[in-house]
Amino acid sequence: MDVIDGLKHNRTAAVVFGSETGNALDYAEEAGRLLERLHVQTVVTSLDAIEPLSLARFNFVVAIISTTGQGDLPANARSFWKKLLRKKLPSDYLSDINVTSFGLGDSSYPKFNWAARKFHKRLVQLGAREFLPRGEGDEQHEEGLDASWLPYSAELRQQILSKYPLDVGQHPIPEDVLLQPKCLLSLVSSDTPRGTELVCNGNDAFPLVNGIPLPLDAVAVEPALPPVIVDTSERKAQHLLVKVKQNRRLTPPNHWQDVRHLELSYPASIKYNPGDVLTIYPQNSGQDVDQIIQQMEWGQYADQPIQFESTNKMEEADFYPVPPAPWNKLHSEPLTLRKVLVHYLDMRAIPRRSFFAMIAHFTNNDMHKERLLEFTDPQYIDELYDYTTRPRRSILEVLQEFDSVKIPWQWAANALPKLRGRQFSIASGGSCKCIAEGQTNFELLAAIVKYKTVLKRLREGVCTRYITGLQPGTILNVTLQEGGLGVRISEATQPVILVGPGTGVAPMRSLIWERYHWQQDMLAKRQSTIDVPSNGSNGIGETVLFYGGRNQEADFFYRREWDYLEHQMPLKVFAAFSRDQQAKVYVQDILKQQAELVYELLHSKNGIVYVCGSSGKMPRAVRAALVQIFVDCGQKEESIAEDYLQAMEKEGRYKQETW
Repeated sequence: MDVIDGLKHNRTAAVVFGSETGNALDYAEEAGRLLERLHVQTVVTSLDAIEPLSLARFNFVVAIISTTGQGDLPANARSFWKKLLRKKLPSDYLSDINVTSFGLGDSSYPKFNWAARKFHKRLVQLGAREFLPRGEGDEQHEEGLDASWLPYSAELRQQILSKYPLDVGQHPIPEDVLLQPKCLLSLVSSDTPRGTELVCNGNDAFPLVNGIPLPLDAVAVEPALPPVIVDTSERKAQHLLVKVKQNRRLTPPNHWQDVRHLELSYPASIKYNPGDVLTIYPQNSGQDVDQIIQQMEWGQYADQPIQFESTNKMEEADFYPVPPAPWNKLHSEPLTLRKVLVHYLDMRAIPRRSFFAMIAHFTNNDMHKERLLEFTDPQYIDELYDYTTRPRRSILEVLQEFDSVKIPWQWAANALPKLRGRQFSIASGGSCKCIAEGQTNFELLAAIVKYKTVLKRLREGVCTRYITGLQPGTILNVTLQEGGLGVRISEATQPVILVGPGTGVAPMRSLIWERYHWQQDMLAKRQSTIDVPSNGSNGIGETVLFYGGRNQEADFFYRREWDYLEHQMPLKVFAAFSRDQQAKVYVQDILKQQAELVYELLHSKNGIVYVCGSSGKMPRAVRAALVQIFVDCGQKEESIAEDYLQAMEKEGRYKQETW
């Protein structure tokens, strides 16, 4: 093994990621392809799938980390993170590791890219050597995460070629050469054992449970039946099969937006808390599936049994691990290309640059190829944005417009991105969580994504379109995961200020019902000895909800519940409706209107703030309003008021969960 600049030179790399919604995984896969073109043997894996010291066997490590919750690492990176936080680790624990990292963040959050920053800092504290300064992407940038990723990845390429030069006569693999995937689809031969059908995309397997596809990011190491009691306290996503009880529209039929209240039941007792998240895994419509099968000319193979087939050479097995064996006893139906397209692959996603790079290999039309490759060129990032993101043009539409592209069916799981689940903050809490002895109730508030683009084309979200058609009795794939609000019963006596406009009121509703349940428990325990007022004012802390919508008559969600609960517990509700008067009024405005109350609860009574809803302008405006309240009511300088709010964040008294 050669040593260059004091670094091992065997040209192997691990690209590790922590991903909550799939963005970090996408960029990790892109980094993997970049390194493979430089002849670097590369593994792309989630952090929790690898041990810290195992990273030392690679020449260098690239970490792609998203930030979730209150500056937390994503669920599939937290086990790895806990191992790094052990107090007895020596300062040279990771001294054999050369690392760089890239953070994916949203600057509307107070703790922008916090997870990536503290992860990188901890690696260096434990002796890891930084061979390239970490990069940071911001979803709020007008060009998105690519605005930072493109220059970072270009510098990464240069650093690899500089520190780990290619052999004499060896050259980077050009972009016009198609990289061999880790696996392809193939037909199941007659001698293939029954029950071994499997499809993969990268290192992911697609098994079925009782004939129902299991979500990709919910696959466990060992198969297990759902336990009687499932506790999310360890932040592990639990795969559940739930039944739709109710799916009703809350907004009037003539309102511009369809907002749904869903009730789902599970036949076992499950513990979950306010702020926890339920992810629904949708299905593509039969019409879309038929269109792509026809467009790609896959009809001959669409309904034949298929299997995963590794393309790796035996000597590369250490670097390209084969996906885990299928769970033979959990399904008996063969998997087909049509089932993969229905349940696992997303043809309605907005295509990334890497998609255009791949499909350019599958056309014989020179004009089409030239145009597709232009979209992969960083200097044409504006054109890519105008063609894809701005009009929300889908993969299916791109394939229809570039009709000369014919992706081989064997490549389907490599060319098309995974169909990801959509996360919903659970809206039920307290007594609403239980429908009967030994059964659990989940309630969700879902806004249906349906709009016209700048091209006047109607767009619908895959998941929300799926939700619209759900009928009572339908069985759904979901995962339950702990959220980032960190609500604890020990905070019951503290006052809380809840800011939740629109569907951001869902976790607030959960918390309000939970606090009402805590109050009832307090009353029951004290009833025999203490005369407690019926409104619980000597027990549970004050709860103040600031809600925002467009129209009071159309989207004042759960209004009747608030009217009822205001007479049952110390609850106050203030609502702003931006379209009910000439001057628009938002949640930050009514916060300022109630400045004295807000200041008293937060400053004098050590209260907690929860902010949930749409990311972007709202969280920043709410934060600015709170700072102004501290300035006006506390007679503080603005810098001191800002310091006070930052101190609240460190104490866990300012929590934000936006999407």
